[in-house]
Amino acid sequence: MLISKLEVLRKIEASGLMAVIRAENSEQASRIAEACSLGSVAALEITFTVPGAAGVIEHLAKKPTGEILLGAGTVLDPETARIAILAGAQFVVSPALNLETARLCNRYRVPYLPGAGTVREVIEAMECGADIVKVFPGEIFGPAFVKAVKAPLPHAQLMPTGGVNLENVGDWIKAGAVAVGIGGNLTAGAKTGDYASITRIAQQFAEKIKEARRS
Repeated sequence: MLISKLEVLRKIEASGLMAVIRAENSEQASRIAEACSLGSVAALEITFTVPGAAGVIEHLAKKPTGEILLGAGTVLDPETARIAILAGAQFVVSPALNLETARLCNRYRVPYLPGAGTVREVIEAMECGADIVKVFPGEIFGPAFVKAVKAPLPHAQLMPTGGVNLENVGDWIKAGAVAVGIGGNLTAGAKTGDYASITRIAQQFAEKIKEARRS
Protein backbone atom coordinates (compact mmCIF):
# COMPACT_ATOMS: atom_id res chain seq x y z
CA MET A 1 0.00 0.00 0.00
CA LEU A 2 1.48 3.33 -1.10
CA ILE A 3 1.33 5.87 1.70
CA SER A 4 3.14 9.15 2.22
CA LYS A 5 5.89 9.66 4.78
CA LEU A 6 3.79 12.20 6.64
CA GLU A 7 0.85 9.80 6.85
CA VAL A 8 3.08 7.02 8.22
CA LEU A 9 4.40 9.33 10.92
CA ARG A 10 0.90 10.61 11.70
CA LYS A 11 -0.41 7.07 12.23
CA ILE A 12 2.48 6.06 14.48
CA GLU A 13 2.08 9.18 16.59
CA ALA A 14 -1.72 8.92 16.75
CA SER A 15 -1.65 5.33 18.05
CA GLY A 16 1.62 5.51 19.95
CA LEU A 17 1.99 1.74 19.73
CA MET A 18 4.46 -0.22 17.57
CA ALA A 19 4.89 -4.00 17.78
CA VAL A 20 8.40 -5.41 17.31
CA ILE A 21 8.05 -8.79 15.60
CA ARG A 22 10.54 -11.65 15.68
CA ALA A 23 8.40 -14.30 14.05
CA GLU A 24 9.59 -17.79 13.15
CA ASN A 25 7.96 -17.75 9.70
CA SER A 26 5.63 -15.72 7.46
CA GLU A 27 2.51 -17.57 8.63
CA GLN A 28 3.22 -16.76 12.26
CA ALA A 29 3.98 -13.16 11.29
CA SER A 30 0.66 -12.94 9.46
CA ARG A 31 -1.26 -14.16 12.49
CA ILE A 32 0.60 -11.73 14.76
CA ALA A 33 -0.19 -8.92 12.31
CA GLU A 34 -3.87 -9.82 12.31
CA ALA A 35 -3.96 -9.97 16.11
CA CYS A 36 -2.16 -6.63 16.38
CA SER A 37 -4.46 -4.94 13.87
CA LEU A 38 -7.42 -5.89 16.08
CA GLY A 39 -5.71 -4.35 19.10
CA SER A 40 -5.10 -0.77 17.94
CA VAL A 41 -1.42 -1.31 17.09
CA ALA A 42 -0.25 1.31 14.59
CA ALA A 43 2.69 -0.52 13.09
CA LEU A 44 4.60 -3.77 12.85
CA GLU A 45 8.39 -3.73 12.86
CA ILE A 46 9.65 -6.95 11.26
CA THR A 47 13.24 -7.27 12.44
CA PHE A 48 15.96 -8.45 10.09
CA THR A 49 17.06 -10.91 12.75
CA VAL A 50 14.15 -13.01 11.44
CA PRO A 51 15.28 -15.48 8.75
CA GLY A 52 13.90 -14.33 5.41
CA ALA A 53 12.66 -11.05 6.89
CA ALA A 54 12.27 -9.42 3.48
CA GLY A 55 10.06 -12.30 2.37
CA VAL A 56 7.95 -11.92 5.52
CA ILE A 57 7.47 -8.21 4.80
CA GLU A 58 6.59 -8.93 1.18
CA HIS A 59 4.13 -11.63 2.26
CA LEU A 60 2.43 -9.31 4.74
CA ALA A 61 2.33 -6.45 2.25
CA LYS A 62 0.17 -8.61 -0.03
CA LYS A 63 -2.27 -9.59 2.70
CA PRO A 64 -5.14 -7.50 4.09
CA THR A 65 -4.01 -6.42 7.56
CA GLY A 66 -6.35 -3.49 8.07
CA GLU A 67 -4.72 -0.08 8.52
CA ILE A 68 -1.60 -1.41 10.19
CA LEU A 69 1.77 -0.19 8.88
CA LEU A 70 4.61 -2.53 7.92
CA GLY A 71 8.22 -1.69 8.66
CA ALA A 72 11.67 -3.22 8.84
CA GLY A 73 13.78 -3.34 12.00
CA THR A 74 17.41 -4.06 12.87
CA VAL A 75 18.43 -2.45 9.59
CA LEU A 76 22.17 -1.85 9.77
CA ASP A 77 23.00 -0.56 6.29
CA PRO A 78 21.49 1.06 3.18
CA GLU A 79 21.56 -2.20 1.22
CA THR A 80 19.24 -3.85 3.72
CA ALA A 81 17.07 -0.75 3.86
CA ARG A 82 16.58 -0.79 0.09
CA ILE A 83 15.73 -4.50 0.13
CA ALA A 84 13.16 -3.84 2.86
CA ILE A 85 11.61 -0.90 1.01
CA LEU A 86 11.33 -2.90 -2.22
CA ALA A 87 9.65 -5.69 -0.24
CA GLY A 88 7.03 -3.23 1.01
CA ALA A 89 8.41 -1.70 4.21
CA GLN A 90 6.82 1.67 4.93
CA PHE A 91 9.38 2.70 7.55
CA VAL A 92 12.88 1.61 8.59
CA VAL A 93 14.21 1.17 12.14
CA SER A 94 17.85 0.78 13.21
CA PRO A 95 19.49 0.11 16.59
CA ALA A 96 21.84 3.05 15.90
CA LEU A 97 22.24 5.83 13.37
CA ASN A 98 23.78 4.94 10.01
CA LEU A 99 24.34 7.98 7.81
CA GLU A 100 24.05 6.16 4.49
CA THR A 101 20.84 4.46 5.59
CA ALA A 102 19.44 7.82 6.63
CA ARG A 103 20.38 9.28 3.24
CA LEU A 104 18.72 6.43 1.34
CA CYS A 105 15.50 6.63 3.38
CA ASN A 106 15.37 10.40 2.91
CA ARG A 107 15.86 9.93 -0.83
CA TYR A 108 12.81 7.69 -1.07
CA ARG A 109 10.76 9.62 1.51
CA VAL A 110 10.58 6.65 3.89
CA PRO A 111 10.62 7.41 7.64
CA TYR A 112 13.87 6.39 9.31
CA LEU A 113 13.87 5.69 13.07
CA PRO A 114 17.46 5.20 14.30
CA GLY A 115 18.35 4.27 17.85
CA ALA A 116 20.06 6.70 20.21
CA GLY A 117 21.30 6.57 23.78
CA THR A 118 22.76 10.04 24.39
CA VAL A 119 21.69 13.62 23.78
CA ARG A 120 24.41 13.93 21.13
CA GLU A 121 23.10 10.84 19.32
CA VAL A 122 19.53 12.17 19.44
CA ILE A 123 20.66 15.49 17.92
CA GLU A 124 22.73 13.76 15.23
CA ALA A 125 19.77 11.57 14.29
CA MET A 126 17.50 14.60 14.01
CA GLU A 127 20.10 16.44 11.92
CA CYS A 128 20.12 13.46 9.55
CA GLY A 129 16.36 13.73 9.03
CA ALA A 130 14.99 11.30 11.63
CA ASP A 131 11.48 12.45 12.52
CA ILE A 132 11.25 9.90 15.35
CA VAL A 133 14.31 8.72 17.28
CA LYS A 134 14.26 5.34 18.97
CA VAL A 135 15.49 5.37 22.57
CA PHE A 136 17.41 2.11 22.71
CA PRO A 137 17.86 0.01 24.73
CA GLY A 138 14.95 1.43 26.71
CA GLU A 139 15.38 -0.84 29.73
CA ILE A 140 18.81 0.68 30.39
CA PHE A 141 17.57 4.28 30.51
CA GLY A 142 13.99 4.30 31.77
CA PRO A 143 11.39 7.08 31.37
CA ALA A 144 13.62 9.59 33.19
CA PHE A 145 15.93 9.65 30.16
CA VAL A 146 13.11 10.81 27.88
CA LYS A 147 12.10 13.54 30.32
CA ALA A 148 15.71 14.71 30.65
CA VAL A 149 16.25 14.85 26.87
CA LYS A 150 12.95 16.65 26.29
CA ALA A 151 14.03 19.48 28.61
CA PRO A 152 16.68 20.91 26.22
CA LEU A 153 15.08 19.32 23.14
CA PRO A 154 11.29 19.71 23.54
CA HIS A 155 10.83 19.19 19.79
CA ALA A 156 12.52 15.75 19.84
CA GLN A 157 10.15 12.90 19.00
CA LEU A 158 11.31 9.92 21.05
CA MET A 159 10.15 6.30 20.96
CA PRO A 160 11.57 3.92 23.59
CA THR A 161 12.02 0.30 22.58
CA GLY A 162 12.93 -2.41 25.06
CA GLY A 163 11.78 -2.60 28.65
CA VAL A 164 8.30 -1.20 27.94
CA ASN A 165 5.53 -3.10 29.72
CA LEU A 166 1.98 -2.56 30.97
CA GLU A 167 3.24 -1.32 34.32
CA ASN A 168 5.50 1.44 32.97
CA VAL A 169 4.10 2.37 29.54
CA GLY A 170 2.15 5.24 31.09
CA ASP A 171 5.35 6.58 32.66
CA TRP A 172 7.07 6.60 29.26
CA ILE A 173 4.21 8.54 27.68
CA LYS A 174 3.99 11.02 30.56
CA ALA A 175 7.75 11.56 30.29
CA GLY A 176 7.22 12.73 26.71
CA ALA A 177 7.55 9.67 24.47
CA VAL A 178 5.58 10.06 21.24
CA ALA A 179 5.22 6.27 20.89
CA VAL A 180 6.58 3.01 22.30
CA GLY A 181 8.01 -0.09 20.66
CA ILE A 182 7.06 -3.37 22.34
CA GLY A 183 8.33 -6.85 21.58
CA GLY A 184 7.98 -9.92 23.76
CA ASN A 185 5.80 -8.19 26.34
CA LEU A 186 3.17 -7.94 23.61
CA THR A 187 3.72 -10.90 21.28
CA ALA A 188 4.80 -13.72 23.62
CA GLY A 189 1.50 -15.52 23.07
CA ALA A 190 2.50 -16.36 19.49
CA LYS A 191 4.95 -18.96 20.78
CA THR A 192 2.05 -21.04 22.15
CA GLY A 193 -0.48 -20.13 19.49
CA ASP A 194 -2.39 -17.80 21.82
CA TYR A 195 -2.92 -14.98 19.34
CA ALA A 196 -6.02 -13.75 21.18
CA SER A 197 -3.74 -12.72 24.05
CA ILE A 198 -1.81 -10.46 21.66
CA THR A 199 -5.00 -8.59 20.76
CA ARG A 200 -6.03 -8.38 24.40
CA ILE A 201 -2.64 -7.10 25.59
CA ALA A 202 -2.40 -4.65 22.69
CA GLN A 203 -5.77 -3.20 23.68
CA GLN A 204 -4.53 -2.84 27.25
CA PHE A 205 -1.41 -1.03 26.05
CA ALA A 206 -3.53 1.23 23.82
CA GLU A 207 -5.82 2.14 26.70
CA LYS A 208 -2.92 2.91 29.03
CA ILE A 209 -1.37 5.14 26.37
CA LYS A 210 -4.66 7.04 26.02
CA GLU A 211 -4.97 7.40 29.79
CA ALA A 212 -1.43 8.75 30.07
CA ARG A 213 -2.01 11.24 27.28
CA ARG A 214 -5.23 12.45 28.87
CA SER A 215 -3.44 13.10 32.16
